[in-house]
Amino acid sequence: MCQLCIKNKSEPIQTGAIGSNMPTEKSAGAVLFRIEKGKIKYLLLYKKKHLQYNESWDFPKGNVEEKSEIDTVKREIKEETGIVDLTLIQSFKETLTFFYMKDKDRVFKIVNVYLCKTNEPKVTISKEHDNYKWCTYEEALNLASYKDSKEVIRKANNFLSRRGKIETFTGGNKV
Repeated sequence: MCQLCIKNKSEPIQTGAIGSNMPTEKSAGAVLFRIEKGKIKYLLLYKKKHLQYNESWDFPKGNVEEKSEIDTVKREIKEETGIVDLTLIQSFKETLTFFYMKDKDRVFKIVNVYLCKTNEPKVTISKEHDNYKWCTYEEALNLASYKDSKEVIRKANNFLSRRGKIETFTGGNKV
């Protein structure tokens, strides 16, 4: 998968400028975290190489099928991890854009990434993934497979670090 660039959420993405014949996919996902003994732990999912997918460690995400991206985030996290206890951190959203090859087509992909907190340490991975790990910030940066995913994890960690005492973090809305 060719990861070309990261777009800040404030920059509009104009897919028409790329060309109307190019397939475009829209996905949504989340950097999922929990607090363990006063420290932030981030969830990464492992996927072996399969079909058009490279081997990777990344956060839960998937194609937008619902009217709301937040509904997609909830569905994907539930399907991929079994976790349903989620609090959406409203003021965090990053947009990733890149191209990848699907069959013989070059696809333009837009992924909106949110930040969600959970209190559930238990993960039940789907058939789509092969393993998971709750990681410290440093582990997540080392383990994440893609440069843009690492950057989103950095931004999420910086965002959370600016919020004060993380063990008492209560911001966000239950979803």
